[in-house]
Amino acid sequence: MTSTRDRARLERLGVEPLTYSEVGATAGTLPAGYHHVRRSKVIGHGRGVFTDAANALMTWQMHSRAGLQVVPSAPRAARDVVVFMRLGIAGRGVVIPCRVVYEIAEERRIGFAYGTLPGHPERGEESFVLELLDDDRVCMHIVAFSQPARWFTRLAGPISRRAQAFMTDRYIRALRA
Repeated sequence: MTSTRDRARLERLGVEPLTYSEVGATAGTLPAGYHHVRRSKVIGHGRGVFTDAANALMTWQMHSRAGLQVVPSAPRAARDVVVFMRLGIAGRGVVIPCRVVYEIAEERRIGFAYGTLPGHPERGEESFVLELLDDDRVCMHIVAFSQPARWFTRLAGPISRRAQAFMTDRYIRALRA
């Protein structure tokens, strides 16, 4: 159940601009001046694994299973859906606001990308795409570009990169069959 305070935050975020200009770049050439992440991992085999993982991805379960508290403006990821996540305990911790900037909905590929909104510790975009390959392997692809946007992420330097790698690994594990 979304609280009144959370709904108000989602409404405010819904009109905020993205904090970067290279919208959609995770689908192509990643822009210079950012830290880049490209990770692909086989998470299982078969149409059933693909379907289950796609449902978990598109309904924010992957993020929840990875340890984030997820508050979306809609139950499924789709273009212009706003979400904020919390990394912490009991509603405390870092708030991570994003907006879905594109969605992929193909027979053998599904996913989305979200971009950062004001208040996010980073500035940039991250995409999550599941693919059912011809040999029945199910592969998760995560692509991101980011740079520090808050004083604490600038100060943290390389620790921020390790935290991003840690979360990328958690996302993949959250979808593994």
